[in-house]
Amino acid sequence: MAETIAPHGGTLVNLLATGREAEQLADRAEHHPKIRVGERELSDLEMLTVGALSPLTGFVREHDYHSILESMHLSSGLPWTIPVTLSLDQDEVKRIGGADAVTLLSAQSDRPLAVLEVEEVFRRDREKEALAVFGTQDLDHPGVRALHEAGDFCLAGTVRALRLPEHRTFARYRLTPAETRAEFERRGWRTVVGFQTRNPIHRAHEYIQKCALEIVDGLLVHPLVGATKGDDVPAEVRMRCYEALFAEYYPKDRAMIAVFPAAMRYAGPKEAIWHAIARKNYGCTHFIVGRDHAGVGSYYGTYDAQKIFDEFEPGELGITPLRFEHSFYCRKCEAMGSPKTCPHGDEHRVILSGTKVREMLRAGKRPPVEFSRPEVADILIEAMRAGA
Repeated sequence: MAETIAPHGGTLVNLLATGREAEQLADRAEHHPKIRVGERELSDLEMLTVGALSPLTGFVREHDYHSILESMHLSSGLPWTIPVTLSLDQDEVKRIGGADAVTLLSAQSDRPLAVLEVEEVFRRDREKEALAVFGTQDLDHPGVRALHEAGDFCLAGTVRALRLPEHRTFARYRLTPAETRAEFERRGWRTVVGFQTRNPIHRAHEYIQKCALEIVDGLLVHPLVGATKGDDVPAEVRMRCYEALFAEYYPKDRAMIAVFPAAMRYAGPKEAIWHAIARKNYGCTHFIVGRDHAGVGSYYGTYDAQKIFDEFEPGELGITPLRFEHSFYCRKCEAMGSPKTCPHGDEHRVILSGTKVREMLRAGKRPPVEFSRPEVADILIEAMRAGA
């Protein structure tokens, strides 16, 4: 059997209580102050629980919060680029009072999800966090806007979970890090490349995935299915696209799909590192970093998310970034390529903006086959007609 890569920090965290501990935890949960967790932080709670954010065992304390913002490392010295916090407003702080633990609930249910052992409550430094994580304080940036909508305070402490948040979608694809690692081992994959996406896969994505697959044993397409911007393609539509592609164009013994429960931060370079660390916890040895990874608007340089990997010592992250330039189909070459491999000008290249593609899809027109597989285009056209 193949051995998978060690998780970040060396231990794969599992915060889900079972057996007698779960019974005792459920009893305790009834008596603690209750805090409802919003959609984005609910995703973080789920990832903490299953070990996707190993070695974290809860929401970060103030010393780690500032260490991450100032140095891109936890106070232990381990690389980490985005603080994982649980927001509170002033009323919630008062309601907690001096409690030594709180019970976490979702917005939709009164069933306890987890118990957090209160270690401290501290005031969020919005200006510092916005600049450190997003590189801007502009409220038009969706991550900065979400930060300003969050509470003024952060609740820190270790978590023990009673259950995972309930999901009605993608049940067969909701694999935990322990489960993806077991599947990689079952398949005999020693090296695995992870691909992060919040968009339907077009031919350029497929090209870089298959280039990467030439040098590793397996590919994990790992679409993000937590909260995204309102104008992003809905996760349900994206998943139908991935399934159509996998049915026809990917080797079934060399590639697999699982979903990533994270919410998007749109933090560009800092999120690229955070995504890579999480995929390391899922068992990936390599991670594809393409053009403007996790970017939005014009806040980040085209390849800033690749350059940030050079700010860490060799081997410090423990996962190998695979850096790809913008890819396209070249009619002169009669092949997919990138500026690294194609000598021809833009007049020979099939390059379409997202705006142009959306216009074509809304009009019921398929983009050129050199840009998008017909099966994917058909799904997107149907979804747009249905108002998805």
